[in-house]
Amino acid sequence: MNIVVLIKQVPEIALIKVDEASNQVVLPQGPGVVNPFDEYGVEEALRLKEKHGGKVSVVSVGTERTESALRNCLALGVDEAYLVTDEQFKGSDQQAIGRILAAALKKMGEYDLILAGKQAVDSDSAQVPGAVAANLDIPQAMFVRKFETVEGGKAVVQRTTEDGYDVVELSLPAVVSVVKEINEPRLPSLKGKMAAKKKEITRWNATDLGIDSSAVGTNSKTKITKVASPPPRPKGEFIEGETPEEIADKLFNKLRENKIL
Repeated sequence: MNIVVLIKQVPEIALIKVDEASNQVVLPQGPGVVNPFDEYGVEEALRLKEKHGGKVSVVSVGTERTESALRNCLALGVDEAYLVTDEQFKGSDQQAIGRILAAALKKMGEYDLILAGKQAVDSDSAQVPGAVAANLDIPQAMFVRKFETVEGGKAVVQRTTEDGYDVVELSLPAVVSVVKEINEPRLPSLKGKMAAKKKEITRWNATDLGIDSSAVGTNSKTKITKVASPPPRPKGEFIEGETPEEIADKLFNKLRENKIL
């Protein structure tokens, strides 16, 4: 089974600043980290490989700084890594990223399953996996919490819903985004880290993939009109009383007044 995992390098969220005067998001220096949700996709791919054989590849759209994220995946046991990078891609929105990744997957050739985290923690859009599936015209299942079976050219998965989960059967190849309930990601070994330093990372640009610049980068359809920090949370209210019973009564009355109870 050949599995490809879509990953994204994201900045450390706590270090991101918003400059409202210039209407820009100021990213921290440094290479960043693998999107935490994508780590669950990598782990699930490795588990499926251990069970069914085959290979695991990771692919990312980014800059040269993204190499560190790809090598982190190689250190875990991933077989191949692909970096899709080009100045023309700078400023691409999620739908454009989906088109770029789909082009990379077509160039990679055969694959049985494409995995991804449910969303990236920097944009929180959860659009890219679905966009990739649409561009490749293959089945998709988003927010999957468990693979029940993978055999006979089909996968049966549990797709998370507001009320629990649905059981969905997919014909392969397919795109599946996963939630963190699906597994517990492993840590890299020292041997894995040393081996990852020596592995070659395949690099492709817009020309290699035949990407039309009119649909990516600054030509993307999504435009950012305003950037601002979230409003501060209002101060909470302390309920006081002489006894625990009095405090409980005041709390109950307060909740009833606000129609919470």
